Amino acid sequence: MSRTTTSPTSTSISPRLLWTRARVPVLIAVLLLIGGVLFATAHTADHHMRLDPRSADPEGSRAVAELLRSSGVTVDVAGTLADATAAAGADTTLLVTAPDLLTEEQLSELRETTTRSAGRTVLLGPGDPALSALAPGIVAGTSAPVTTLRPGCDLPAARRAGDADLGGTRYRTGTATADSCYLSKGLPTLVRVPGPGAGDTLLIGSTDLFTNEHLARHGNASLALQLLGSHPHLVWYLPSLTDLPDDSEAGADDPMAAFLALIPSGWQWATLQLALAALLAALWRGRRLGPLVTEWLPVAVRAAEATEGRARLYRKADARDRAATVLRTATRTRIAPLLGVPTADAHSPDLLLPALSTRLPAGAADSRDLLFGPAPADDAALIRLADQLDALEREVRTS
Repeated sequence: MSRTTTSPTSTSISPRLLWTRARVPVLIAVLLLIGGVLFATAHTADHHMRLDPRSADPEGSRAVAELLRSSGVTVDVAGTLADATAAAGADTTLLVTAPDLLTEEQLSELRETTTRSAGRTVLLGPGDPALSALAPGIVAGTSAPVTTLRPGCDLPAARRAGDADLGGTRYRTGTATADSCYLSKGLPTLVRVPGPGAGDTLLIGSTDLFTNEHLARHGNASLALQLLGSHPHLVWYLPSLTDLPDDSEAGADDPMAAFLALIPSGWQWATLQLALAALLAALWRGRRLGPLVTEWLPVAVRAAEATEGRARLYRKADARDRAATVLRTATRTRIAPLLGVPTADAHSPDLLLPALSTRLPAGAADSRDLLFGPAPADDAALIRLADQLDALEREVRTS
């Protein structure tokens, strides 16, 4: 009975082969991750969201916040809904810079707070989800470019400010008590909805009005100061994706969510684009141009040189299994006609071995292991196999 053993082959996946193939992509990913962490850490102190009243960037709102403070208005920044609702009151203006980021539960809580406080609520660019909860009866229409528009209404703040840069989301009002100002193609981009008591809600379709970059244009500063400075206290609420409900499974203190919040949105889009580009490149490089064809070598190569070159490649790749297979296949092909076995059946143990046993003397080495055995375990075993195959072939030829 022949003894069979298992050994790794040159085409099998081994840890060393996996590391050889993956070390360059892994190194690049690690470097990118370290660079992103260092960049986010270095810019944490200076990183501000759009319309942040602490930011002096062109898209920040530090200018209007400082003007309000110089007019006697207290400006407090709230990063969570809990802080914003806790500070709301009858003498407070609550500014929500991105109401569409709030969940349905948060919008409901904000609606209860604003109704109870009877103060002013200012919503920047709200869409239908926020409007249905905070301004029922108002529907968001199509968007329009930000341009210089005339007031076109009797709202005192708009009439005093005059022309201003408005646009963005346009609104359809279903109530006659609402003030519709700064019309763009027949629809208002600033709407004031009276609330219960002395409270009201302002809907502003564009955020450019409050940015440092556009504040000094036309009547932007006057309109912004009047809309946000009607009460002595202003709560500047900056919603974010990390501002989650208290009973949410993923709390705001989630380390991964906090880390993602530090990454600018442009980097996230760039990562998505790079991933898409890599996928397209992989599809392009992996396409088949057609069936494989046989081509003649451009020069004649001596058989000895080709044999030596292939042997060196096998040795470099530790492909002892492939080398042993080539040696055994060649030996079986050469001795089969000498044994009276057709060449097509030379690689069948059931046909070749019985014919070989009749030509070998008793006590000869096990031909099955020699011609059909496992791959050699090391280079020395491969050399012994080659010598034994040579001896077997000489014995068959001389018998």
